[in-house]
Amino acid sequence: MNGPTNPRTRLTWSLIFIVGALTVFPVLMLVLGSFSEGLTAFGHFTTDKYVAAYTDPAFFEVIANTAIFVLGTSLLSTVLALFLAYLNTRTDIPFKGLFRVISIVPMMIPHLLFAVSWALLLNPSNGLVNLALKQAFGLDEAPFNIYSLWGMILVEGLLELPIAYLIVAPAMASFDVALEESSRVCGAGTWRTLLRVTLPVLRPAILAAFTLGIVRSLASFAVPAMIGMPGRVQVLATHLYTMISTGFATDYGKAAAVGMSVLVASVTLIVVYRALTAESEKFVTVSSRGFRPTLIELGRARLPLFGLVGLLSLALIVLPVAVLLYTSFVPYSMVPSSRAFSLMSLRHWAAVLEDPISLLALKNSLFLAVVGATLGVMLSVFVAYVIVKVKSRAAGLLESLSYLSFSFPGIVIGVGFMWFFVQTPLYATIWALLLGYIATYLPYGIRPMASAFVQIHGHLEESSLVCGASPLTTMRRIIVPLLIPGIVSGWILLASMFVRELTLSVVLSRPGTEVLAVQILRFSEDGLWGRLSALGIVMIFISTTLVVLATVVGNRFKAA
Repeated sequence: MNGPTNPRTRLTWSLIFIVGALTVFPVLMLVLGSFSEGLTAFGHFTTDKYVAAYTDPAFFEVIANTAIFVLGTSLLSTVLALFLAYLNTRTDIPFKGLFRVISIVPMMIPHLLFAVSWALLLNPSNGLVNLALKQAFGLDEAPFNIYSLWGMILVEGLLELPIAYLIVAPAMASFDVALEESSRVCGAGTWRTLLRVTLPVLRPAILAAFTLGIVRSLASFAVPAMIGMPGRVQVLATHLYTMISTGFATDYGKAAAVGMSVLVASVTLIVVYRALTAESEKFVTVSSRGFRPTLIELGRARLPLFGLVGLLSLALIVLPVAVLLYTSFVPYSMVPSSRAFSLMSLRHWAAVLEDPISLLALKNSLFLAVVGATLGVMLSVFVAYVIVKVKSRAAGLLESLSYLSFSFPGIVIGVGFMWFFVQTPLYATIWALLLGYIATYLPYGIRPMASAFVQIHGHLEESSLVCGASPLTTMRRIIVPLLIPGIVSGWILLASMFVRELTLSVVLSRPGTEVLAVQILRFSEDGLWGRLSALGIVMIFISTTLVVLATVVGNRFKAA
């Protein structure tokens, strides 16, 4: 039964309408907005916004900076990921569990705070590393300046490293070393074998990691805002932010016109990425059970290479949190010393906890994390059910719509949502942020749900329906209890993302709807590093607490 009265059919088309409204409408509004004269003159179409946007002399410098930034970032993250994946899967380097930490833990540190920590270390005026080097060597000028294009590439490259590693490492692990051994037997050296055998076989995974790095850095806002803007290095994300957040006559139509080029580039790159990941199946070289790759002995290089990995772990995990914690207690930026520790106090913490805007931002972020993640998971359960269990063209359409937001840069789709919500009573309310968050991050909830549904056999559902239970009762009594691990994973992921969300928030947030990330950005613009660090530690604590609580609840459900 696939007629219009079939409950599955009704559910599918209802979800298509809901998901379509969340993902397609903002894009349509972005397109219409780019041809409109302004928010108050929506519908009066013109091409003047495109002409003004793309003939601006500053725009070409922005394009050049963006190209260097995204290509440099992707190259750095991919090379580092390839290096770490090779060490982890192919060599006898000690403590390989450290690589799992490198690939997972940095994802829990908000990009905004990671960028802030490096600014606190390497800014030219009072960065801790620069201050230490100036005092130690009597230098007149700071040796490092993080506020540069190369500083942006360094920080963003480190942020994208875990994602690139998760793409490259599995491909490296499934590589048949017999191919390399055959190359060496034929007289090729290590480097020639690497260039002629190893890298060509891994090409799809390497290109996929590189392409995804471009997509993510193109959509990045935290690093360009915290490091690029103080150094007057504009990329497309900060160029858009400047257009909609500064000046007395904000031109949202011009911002939408610029956003269209970013959106088209991002969607194109996502298509390329999916093609590359699909192509990687053609390069499988290990399919037999019991395969065990031969480990390469590093010899004397074993400990130095492990030390290098340890330093990278320090830069990715320990340093960001330690710098923020230290800065939140000292009165101003100063090198750690006995005097610095004697001057430590809680005044920055007191100032944050007594600041009404910071408390409102904390309240709003908690509301969005708990309520948004819960609603997002509920919607994800139904969408994933239709995608996995309902085999129809409509289900395929729903899948395409639900994953559409993967290719949306946050600040660009934020402009689209702004055009969307300004036509409704939701504009400038917390509900606009809630809907925007769910729409943007819905794929992150659907992924674990879909994986969980795949493992549930259809006979369980059919038996319940045969016994007279309704589809909703079957979902509530049979399916949902079996989905608890996936629900917990999806909730944790969505909640942690909602707590630290910045790019969408800087566009949609208005007075009264501030969130933690926006308030931290305001502190950075005012140079209030102590308060920023204290509020950043609060954000990290909330994210960690949400993860722990959700895990405990999930374990109790599984035990029951």
